[in-house]
Amino acid sequence: MACPLAPNARKPTAFPADSEATRRLQEWLAEDGRSLFGVEHDFRGADLSGGDFAKAWFTRAVLAGVRCVGASFYRADLQSADLTGADLTGADLVRANLNEAVLRSARLDGADMVKASLCDVDASGASFRGTRLMGASLLGVDMRGADLTDAVLFQNSFKVAVDDTTVVRGLSGTVFGPITVFSGASSRELAGADLEAWIGERGGQVQVIPPLRQPAVGAVKA
Repeated sequence: MACPLAPNARKPTAFPADSEATRRLQEWLAEDGRSLFGVEHDFRGADLSGGDFAKAWFTRAVLAGVRCVGASFYRADLQSADLTGADLTGADLVRANLNEAVLRSARLDGADMVKASLCDVDASGASFRGTRLMGASLLGVDMRGADLTDAVLFQNSFKVAVDDTTVVRGLSGTVFGPITVFSGASSRELAGADLEAWIGERGGQVQVIPPLRQPAVGAVKA
């Protein structure tokens, strides 16, 4: 049974089942203003909703199934963390590092992920309904079966994998492509007008912008 945490401005509400992770949380709660160091700890069973984990270290941590509703992970390091089935509804993930994390079947509805980094991420079956993804880097992200209803993009790197079950209704904004669309055993790459049409046919409205051109080597600026 999860034990309630003492009242604290950071407001997590239950300890994890793992005694070592519990000890680390207790130490952090007793510290004044330091970032949580939760590298490789197992936080399963915890309820971290409303907690302030800004700049925390959750590198390679296990947060599968953990409730993090409304929690702040501003600039937190979640690289290679397992967030399978975690509830991050309304969470602050601005500038968070989620590279190589597992977000399979996680709920990120209404989360703020502005300028977050997601490289080589498994987000299959995840829910991003109404999520703010503006400026986030999405490179090598598996979004097959994900729900992007009403999510908002702005100049996003958007090299993602989708399939016929990926929901993009109400998805809006601007992106750099291309995406890879899987259908059965086959796949195809879509960019430019083809990508815009694919999203448009499914109820979204996204503008694909050309990649920024780098000046030629040796070019003389006017």
